Amino acid sequence: MRALELISKSVSIALISLVFLILFDVFNRYLFSNGSIALQELEWHIFDGVMLLSLFYTLRHNGHVRVDIIYGNLAKKYRDYIDLLSHIFFIIPFALLIIYTSYSFVEMSYLQNEISSDPGGLQYRFIVKSLILVGFSLLIVQSIYQIKEILQKLTSSNN
Repeated sequence: MRALELISKSVSIALISLVFLILFDVFNRYLFSNGSIALQELEWHIFDGVMLLSLFYTLRHNGHVRVDIIYGNLAKKYRDYIDLLSHIFFIIPFALLIIYTSYSFVEMSYLQNEISSDPGGLQYRFIVKSLILVGFSLLIVQSIYQIKEILQKLTSSNN
């Protein structure tokens, strides 16, 4: 899981750099009347990367949205069962569906060497699109890791 921690630290650095990039872009645009389409697209791409590569981190640290009306009042054992079923029947199938449906989208972008449709925009659009596959693959890895942890807790509590 060290690789996932390294990725999450890299994402936090990317988020900080995104803030400075946006500030630079705003000052450049409004103080010097000099905007850049490539710079704006870079902001979008970094933002996309931050969001997609943060999915697993959010799941790992229980930061995802959950309806706590019932869940919060249940005993820990039952919450573990709900989490286990959520991983098996919702998170992993949903992530696999996203990967399956996005693969041809990314592949076509790569094969066409897709670039921005805006003049002065960025090239290699497939790189940012491939982050869909990476982000949801990392989500599956994290989900499998959490399934393992939940099963260990459930089996140790039954002994």
